[in-house]
This record gives sequence, structure tokens and C-alpha cells, in this order.
Amino acid sequence: MASGNTQIIPNSPVPPPSPSSRSTQQFAYEVFLSFRGEDTRHSFIDHLYQALISHGIHTFRDDDELERGGVIASDLQKAIEESKIFVIILSPNYANSRWCLDELVEISQRQRRILPIFYHVDQSDVRKQTGSYEQAFVDHEKEADEEKKEKIQKWRIALMKVGNLAGYDLQKYGHETSLIKKIVDDILEELNSKLAE
Repeated sequence: MASGNTQIIPNSPVPPPSPSSRSTQQFAYEVFLSFRGEDTRHSFIDHLYQALISHGIHTFRDDDELERGGVIASDLQKAIEESKIFVIILSPNYANSRWCLDELVEISQRQRRILPIFYHVDQSDVRKQTGSYEQAFVDHEKEADEEKKEKIQKWRIALMKVGNLAGYDLQKYGHETSLIKKIVDDILEELNSKLAE
């Protein structure tokens, strides 16, 4: 009898793919992490990143992957273009960052898998821009000219889109380690299923 993580294929000439044998033909990264550093960098993101790379998943995290002295905007743009799956950690201060919101707009325009994580925020607050997200937009809208108003509208649309996706709510998992295990398992399953196509 096979365990939950073991796959037995009788009389199969080719063994099932291992994480290190996954194809990254057109993608430099299998996973791109989008997060607000002050909320999660030295806790949740660090643990998630370590779990992903320990399973052989090539992961982009801005503080690790950007070359020193590189142009951050173009480096991030390139990393987004070259990523297969986007994991967006929507934390209480995510919407305070214009940088995070611009990144989210770029990500939401891609026809790729987006996995939102609702980290100490309610999914409806993200979708409707209420709670801490409402206050962030009040601050963004202060003295906004027409160009910034257009950008704010794009931010709102991107948050609504991501807020409508099925994602992971930390509160439902209780412990960060349980949530991280579920995310890594789901990403591995998705990456390995793409190989089978």
C-alpha cells in the first residue's frame, strides 16, 4: 500500500519526476513571493522560503534574488515575467506599500497561477478594501493627481481580483507551520502535474 506521498507506478519504464528534475524551460523561477517586508520578512516569509527551497522549488524572494546595484524595478519586472506561480502574502500593511501594489498589478495581468495567502487579514477586507486596506487607500488618495488616481484604480482592481481567488487563510490553519506545509504540498502537486501534461 502506498503512503500519501508515495506514488507507485507498476511496470512503468520512467520513474515519477523528482523536484530536481522539474522542467523550468521558459521560467527562471517556479515561485515568486510577493510580500510586505515589515510584516513578514523575518518570520513567515523566511520560513516559507526555506520550506520551498528545501523541496527543490526555485523561488524568487526580492531580498535574496536581486543583484546588488541592479535596477530594482526592471529586475522585479523580469522576475515576474520569468515566474510560473505567484504566492502573494496579503498582510495588514501590504496595501500601504505602493511598491507591493504595483507588483500586484503586474502579477494580476499574467495568465498564471496566483495563490493568495490571507495573513492576519480577512479575505473580504482585501476584496472590498476595508479594514487596514481601507485606511491605506485613504492615505494613497490624499492629494492624488489624475495619474495617481488611475494607478489607484488599477490597485483596487488587482486587490479585488486576488481577493476573489480561493486562497489560504492563516486563521483556518491555526499554526504557520501547518499552513506552510499545505502551501508547499499544493505547489509541488501543481508543478508535478504540469510535467504530466
